[in-house]
Amino acid sequence: MKLIVALAFLAVALAAPQGDKKPIEIVSSNSEMNADGSYSFDFESADGTKVSESGNQKQVGPKPEDIGTVSKGSYSFTTPDGVVLTVNWVADENGFQATGDHLPTPPPMPDHVVKMLADLKAAGVL
Repeated sequence: MKLIVALAFLAVALAAPQGDKKPIEIVSSNSEMNADGSYSFDFESADGTKVSESGNQKQVGPKPEDIGTVSKGSYSFTTPDGVVLTVNWVADENGFQATGDHLPTPPPMPDHVVKMLADLKAAGVL
């Protein structure tokens, strides 16, 4: 029983606020929503974090009713060691694709694979 009480006190202690963490001020914020389904927003906070996004409705499939939202945007922030990292992204019928100088990238495809894919496409298989 004493162990349960001790664990309860430990859980309460760990849940308590840690230090004097103050809210980060938003220094600019804009948003727009249009009747056609397009939108955009952006904001910047006092710590240098920036977020921007825009999107619109698009036919994403073969049928007229295959309508979806396609979006693009970016965000950047400063790491604890002072490096600014930026991620640019697109979310559309091809999925979510993010790019950034700090993100890992796959190695290039070997030449024989590129040739094989080109041959398959030329043959109408792909």
